[in-house]
Amino acid sequence: MAKSANLYARIEPEVKEQAENILATLGIPVSNAINMFYKQIILQRGIPFELKIPERHPVDIRMLDEGQLDMELEKGYADMLASKTKPADDVFAGIRKDFDL
Repeated sequence: MAKSANLYARIEPEVKEQAENILATLGIPVSNAINMFYKQIILQRGIPFELKIPERHPVDIRMLDEGQLDMELEKGYADMLASKTKPADDVFAGIRKDFDL
């Protein structure tokens, strides 16, 4: 089928640039990516990914009083004792890898 329909959308310049850079790295033209997205909407009969508000939000320690800060520190200590943490070097290595730093 010939591609003859035009699509015009207004998006944030930073979002557009970042997405286009990723697509270029993958070797996928933007028009093909949009076409794939639309086909997935048709196949899924809706948005092809989950849309929801995350259950957890990062804690802004500047907004905590002393008691709340102590409670957050206790949670962190409990996670450490339960081996639910990662070494800082591993976390930073992952960040550097994800963002090509």
